[in-house]
Amino acid sequence: MTEQPLEQPHRSPPMTDGTAHLPTRVTDRLGTQLSPVPRNGTRSPMHRTRHPDRPAEERRGASAPALVAVAHGSRDPEAPRTVLALLDRVRDLRPGLDVRLGHIELNAPLLPDTLDGLRGADAVLVPLLLGHGHHVKHDLPATAAAAPGVRTRIAAPLGPHPLLVEALYGRLVEAGWDPADQGGRRAAVVLAAAGSRDPDSARDTRHTARLLAERLGVPVVPAYASAATPTVPAALRALAARGRHRTFVASYFTAPGRFASACADAVPHRAAAPLGAHPAMARLVLHRYDQARAASEGARAPADAVSLLASA
Repeated sequence: MTEQPLEQPHRSPPMTDGTAHLPTRVTDRLGTQLSPVPRNGTRSPMHRTRHPDRPAEERRGASAPALVAVAHGSRDPEAPRTVLALLDRVRDLRPGLDVRLGHIELNAPLLPDTLDGLRGADAVLVPLLLGHGHHVKHDLPATAAAAPGVRTRIAAPLGPHPLLVEALYGRLVEAGWDPADQGGRRAAVVLAAAGSRDPDSARDTRHTARLLAERLGVPVVPAYASAATPTVPAALRALAARGRHRTFVASYFTAPGRFASACADAVPHRAAAPLGAHPAMARLVLHRYDQARAASEGARAPADAVSLLASA
């Protein structure tokens, strides 16, 4: 197989969602202790404290749409546990917000069941997905349209976004990335993603790779577990051929699963963990939720479900 040329760090195009002003680094201001969550992805009210991330209208008691986080689903038992931990962080950031979980496949609760439990209510579906692939473009709108009892809006996927770069950076540091590697001639990173035949999904992954390359000052090469090339082993070989022997694998997955494990196995001693419940991920989930709400302000919702794909 002909190896693709390395993607060198260069300035990425300006963000279009008005969030380029966000800090390039998010500090962990959250506690690490997570409380248990029932199987349906909801949690009983516990201690609640006022938090600056809570919008003013909600502090005044106005009703807010439910946030329905949409996960892909996995046979790996760690995947749903990781997603529930992420949603716990989201609840801690936005006390009082109705946060629920729905899976596209493989795990309960499935998204149609979650929406059925919200009949007569408003909800914003936030995909815990990292690009504009088939699930975001087709599966989520179809599922929302099939649930006429709930008025829905669909937020943009999580990526690309600077907060994802913060989460990727944090996981790389945990895997052994050292500040001394910054700008080094031997260091490089493979951004390992699931892969998709949708060109928009591949574009989003390349965009994230460019943002991460700017942050690290070294080449960041996108690679894929399926449906696209290069594979992670091929990307590692191409980097080694150019003298980049200190190479890390950044796991561009929301939660553990078969693809994430396969990518990590290519370089187990320098493979970062999936993004999971990193604090930057929780802030990004809420940002996408708020973004979808703001995009629909002033618009009258039709009687049936409304699907609004917010801009990335």
